[in-house]
Parts: sequence; structure tokens; C-alpha cells
Amino acid sequence: MEQFDYIIIGAGSAGCTLANRLGEDRAKRILIVEAGPMDRNLLIHVPAGVYKAWREPKFNWNYDTEPEPELLNQQVFMPRGKVLGGSSSINSMVYMRGHPLDFDGWEQECGLPGWGYAHCLPYFKAGESYNRGGDAWRGGEGPLGTCKGDYENPLYDAFVQAGEEAGQGYTDDLNGYQPEGVARLDATKRDGRRCSAAVAHLRPALARGNVSLITRAMVERIDIAQGRAQGITYRHRGALHQARASGEVILSGGALNSPHLLMLSGIGPAAHLKEHGIACLVDAPDVGQNLQDHASIILQFESRKHYPIHTVDRPWNKAMAGLRWVFTRDGIAASNIWEAGGLVRGNDHVAYPNLQYHMGPVGFEYVGNKITLSQAFAIHVDQLRPRSRGELRLRSANPGDKPLMQFNYLSDPHDLKELVEGVHKCRDLVAQGAFDALRGAEMIPGPHVKSDEEIAQWVRGVTTTDFHPSCTCRMGPDDRAVVDGECRVKGVEGLRVVDASVMPRITSANLNAPTQMIAARAADFIAGRPQRAPEYPGFAFEA
Repeated sequence: MEQFDYIIIGAGSAGCTLANRLGEDRAKRILIVEAGPMDRNLLIHVPAGVYKAWREPKFNWNYDTEPEPELLNQQVFMPRGKVLGGSSSINSMVYMRGHPLDFDGWEQECGLPGWGYAHCLPYFKAGESYNRGGDAWRGGEGPLGTCKGDYENPLYDAFVQAGEEAGQGYTDDLNGYQPEGVARLDATKRDGRRCSAAVAHLRPALARGNVSLITRAMVERIDIAQGRAQGITYRHRGALHQARASGEVILSGGALNSPHLLMLSGIGPAAHLKEHGIACLVDAPDVGQNLQDHASIILQFESRKHYPIHTVDRPWNKAMAGLRWVFTRDGIAASNIWEAGGLVRGNDHVAYPNLQYHMGPVGFEYVGNKITLSQAFAIHVDQLRPRSRGELRLRSANPGDKPLMQFNYLSDPHDLKELVEGVHKCRDLVAQGAFDALRGAEMIPGPHVKSDEEIAQWVRGVTTTDFHPSCTCRMGPDDRAVVDGECRVKGVEGLRVVDASVMPRITSANLNAPTQMIAARAADFIAGRPQRAPEYPGFAFEA
């Protein structure tokens, strides 16, 4: 049985960040345990390769929701990274922090002093190295490589121009001074390669020599005695092992795996644990509750002009794109595809953007794990601040059984209304003059879907996830909150949860960037270091 100062469960976005920041103190011995394999597969590191890699069972937990009542009882496929780097190794690499007012809401409305955007911004900046350099809003010297989309395609240009023409706004940087409008998006890439959390954070941490990594190791429980987390029990190569932490155990399994492991370890709703024969050590009724996600729909339109990306899935074209990437690190293979998008308002009553676009200059269809491309372009429309709430529960007391998850998408009529508005906004954008020479027929949902009632019925049949589960171990000052404002699990000493599950409310954009920010802040809490001084350089919405 080995002894460490800190044990980190999960080598995803949060776990890798924690290992790097805590490992700066070389006197500390740190163990990080990951259920998946190393990230050696080349398709993980080729940006466009993700569209083959992300459905690979070797790298993916491959969850499914329970039948969703408001989605015509369909199950929603819920991929989560099971590989070094976690979901940051299989995501679409879009780097978005969320709107500053999201974090101000955490502070002012959720009772979390010190979590306003002024306190978070210094950590966002310290964490990234932006290819256009640092300024009052962006970081230029951090470990995570980020870059502005630069793959040239007239469909991206038309999208951005059409957003302006439609009055939906334009911004040069959604993570900067004006976090609203359409834009070329940022991505977690460096020199044409994916910059996952493993690349940015874990490899530098391992190089110091005081961080140990075990892969393909499934943690079965957190060992708790006398009210304190003592260590973990994990299965590796068919045998059970134990490791002990003299400092803290930090759970960074993500919004689905973290509450699951807490409940398996005796921390959760007492009655539910009793149903599965698990002794309740801490009655924590909100473990697994408050589950949130960004519901997403995808519209597709024919492109009147052909571009190389439309046929890159053909064997010869794919081989040539791969060879170009090997020798030059550019071209189609170096693109994460969703290089344009936006944060926009679906109506005049919201205080700040409530819809998000991700635009790709190609049509696509998945049949199983095979993707077929077409001469078209696609636009994701996400509803950003859902009122619907779901829950995650145990399927059994067997650690190998996947949890039950019910997101209850669109169970609040407000969410369906906003997605219907999103269809109208997207169609209005594509109808602008900037698209006249490029826009063909609407393929999905098609021109026959016209009225709000018809759109709503279509939305119920096609809504899916944008891969942002969160909030199942929420921070808060109240007794039901799972963790406090420093991510400490209430009722247990020496145990924290640090990942997207601690968000009290989902942020209005992709979650990888804020998850790394949360982890960097948590590392300072754990190490007893002072927090970075708050910064608030001002934003366009205050003008």
C-alpha cells in the first residue's frame, strides 16, 4: 500500500490541471488514477481525426440516458472521455469560457463569494497561451494552447457576415471584450495539433518526477474512516489495490462519474443508498441531483458550391489530407471543423445571450461509428441556460455497472420555447444576402417544417446533447449543497470534488475551459496558496 500526499481520481480536464498545479511543489507526492488508456492514438492528436476517434469504445465511456419523456422517449447517447485527457482528448476543441455574467450569477445568486468573473478571469488568463498574444482579457504564457480558427472556407466568411446582416452581432473574440455575437471561434490547438489537458498539464507534471500515473485503473471506492477520506481502492489488471493519502483525496471523474463514485463510497441520498445495500456514511441528498446540459439541435443546408472538405471522407482525399498534416500540420486535418459560431439572443427579453451556434462547412450523417459527408453546411443551435433538471442514480452497487441518468430534457416548457426561437434565428441568419451565392435548399429540418408547433415537434424528435453534463455535486452555502465554495465535500474531511459537477449552474458555453479554471483555483485552495488578485477590465455589455 503506497502513501501519497494527494490522490487524484480521473485524468481528465480537471485532474490533469490539478496534477500540474499541485505538482509544482516537488516535495509533494501525487498519484493520479485514470480508468482509460494512454492517449497514444494518433487520431486523438489530429484535430479532424476526432470525428473517428470520439466514438471509439476504447476511449469513451459510451453512456446513454434513460428514455427521455419529452424527447419522444428516445435515449440520448452521452459520450465521455475514458482516456488520458478525458473528454478534452475526444471533444471538438472549442475553447469558450462562458459569459462573465454566468460567474457573477454564481457569486451573487448562488451565494458563492469569490466566484464572480473578476476572480475567475486571472485563472483563465494564467491557464492559456493564446496565439494572438495576451491582453487584459486573454493569457499569453499559460500551458493550454488556444488559437483563433484559421482554416479558410467561404462558408465560414458567409456565416460571420450573415450574422452581422441579421443584426445578431459580430465580435472579434467571444472570450474577450465583447462576449456576444457571431465570430470565428477559438480552439484548444497548438501548432496544428490538439492541445488536450493531458498535453498541456499532465505531461509537464509527470516530467517533474513527483507525480505518478496509473492508467486502466478503475477506482471502486473512496476509503473513509472516522469521518475522513483515507485513500482509495482500485482495480488494476484484475486485482484490487489500495493507496493512501496523508493530505487529500480529490475526485475529478466528471459530472457523471463523480456522483456515481461518491454514492458507491457511501456519500449520497440515504434512502437510495439503502436500496442498493450501501452503508450511508454521509446523507447527502443532492449528490447526483441538479443534472444540467445544453440541449442541441442541428440544422443542415445544401451548399451550392463544392469545397474540398465535402469529400475529404473519400479514401484518397483522406490519405492526402493526413499526409499534408504529417508534413505541414495544416490543411483540413488540422481543423476542428466547428471553427465559426456565436452567442446570440433568441428574444429581446434575455439579459445576455441564451443561444449558441457552432457552424461547420460540411454536412454529415453518422451511421454507427461511420461518418458520411455531403456538400452542405451544418449549424448546431444550443439552448444555454436550461430550466430543466435531471438526476443521476445508481443502477446497482457494482462499480462496473453504469449509472442511471435522466436529464429530463425540455421538461420545462421554457427550454422548448427557446429552441424553437433558435430555429427561427438560425434560419434568419442563413437567409441573409451573404449566403445568396452559397445557400442551397434546407435539408434538415426542411422547408415543410414551418409553424412553431411543427418546429416544436421536430425539436422533440431530434434534440441531443452538446456534451456538457454538469452540476451534479454543486457548490453552495446551503446544507443540501454537496461541496462548499472551496470544493470540499460536506461531512467528510480530506475529500474534494473538482470538475464540472461542482458548478451550481451550467455556464453559457462549452465547459472545458471553465472546468480547467475551477481546477486551477481548487489547486490553490488545496495547497493553501493565496488566490490570484481579481481583475475586471470591463466588457461591451456594460457600455
